[in-house]
Amino acid sequence: MPLTFDDLLTRARALTRPGRRALLGIAGSPGAGKTTLAEQLVRALNSPGDPWMAHVPMDGFHLADVELDRLGLRERKGAPDTFDAAGYAALLRRLRFDEPDGEIVYAPGFERALEQPVAGAIPVPSAARLVVTEGNYLLLDTGAWRRVRAELDEVWFCEIDEQERVSRLVARHEEFGKSHEEAVAWVLRSDQPNAELIAATRERADLVVRDLVGWPDGPGHHRTGGGPGPVGADTGR
Repeated sequence: MPLTFDDLLTRARALTRPGRRALLGIAGSPGAGKTTLAEQLVRALNSPGDPWMAHVPMDGFHLADVELDRLGLRERKGAPDTFDAAGYAALLRRLRFDEPDGEIVYAPGFERALEQPVAGAIPVPSAARLVVTEGNYLLLDTGAWRRVRAELDEVWFCEIDEQERVSRLVARHEEFGKSHEEAVAWVLRSDQPNAELIAATRERADLVVRDLVGWPDGPGHHRTGGGPGPVGADTGR
């Protein structure tokens, strides 16, 4: 059933409960719009001067290139085994169960220009009652990734037209220094096999959100494509 962006905001708000922090996961293939959706949810719901939401991407748990080189995984960067999934699950558990006593929890970030994780880059204040986390493998049912899913109250799956997704991905790689030929080769060699693995997890999502092109520039504006309209979505199970 079609849902509007306001419907998504209402659903996110409903996850919160007194006395505990809620965690919302947003999954999907590379280039599907996960970060866009997470940022727009946080921007639309956070009160000015009194933020109660935080955004903690999975990307901060990329293994550093030096470790990927040691493991012989550099050419597979972005695959499930090139992340510290156990560390990510441990952080989510800490975020869920730490009582709001004024302590800031620091999460790692990811510097796109360097293509490297950065420790302690994202502060999650005790006032944050809803944490939105996004990444490729939140619904993966293997190894430590199972523990990741267990810590999340809901997981939404982002989905867009496949040609548009691949085009975005190539453009992103070009933006951060690859030539067009290098970007296309990387997408075909690395990103696309990962995308196929991620697509197979879609049925485990609580909600499938489609058509994330043209998201709002700020609170109160929800656009799909070139003008006002609904965001297509359906329940995942």
